[in-house]
Amino acid sequence: MSELTELYQEVILDHNRKPRNYGEMENFSGQADGYNPLCGDRIKVFLRLEGGQITDIKFQGTGCAISQASASLMTEALKGKSVDDSNRLFEDFRSLVTGNSPNATSKSLGKLMAFGGVSKYPVRVKCATLAWHTLKAALEDQGQCTTEK
Repeated sequence: MSELTELYQEVILDHNRKPRNYGEMENFSGQADGYNPLCGDRIKVFLRLEGGQITDIKFQGTGCAISQASASLMTEALKGKSVDDSNRLFEDFRSLVTGNSPNATSKSLGKLMAFGGVSKYPVRVKCATLAWHTLKAALEDQGQCTTEK
């Protein structure tokens, strides 16, 4: 196993063991629930928007290491970003995990590059993207359960 692969695995394991921005939020602008019926992952995303910018974001949930780490890394990456930037990052991330982004770089994705290997396991793509689809629902303040299909 390459050193880079080991580093990426460690990033995912660390964020699963000690998720960042985990917890409930009061006075949120949007929230949504997400559920992956294939493996039982559940995520709830809370966010606070001010002037088109994500000023705070948190999540709660249960599930596999990939879904929990993805949610944790997503919150770190999006805090302070504009809604437009978060939509671009969502598309870049989805391209990475589906294997449709051979040009993905650490410059655009940062630590999210740790999920590059997910594309080799199609059933895990849903685990990695669940938090992101739930984020999109929270941005639209749908408040309903989002199921990644």
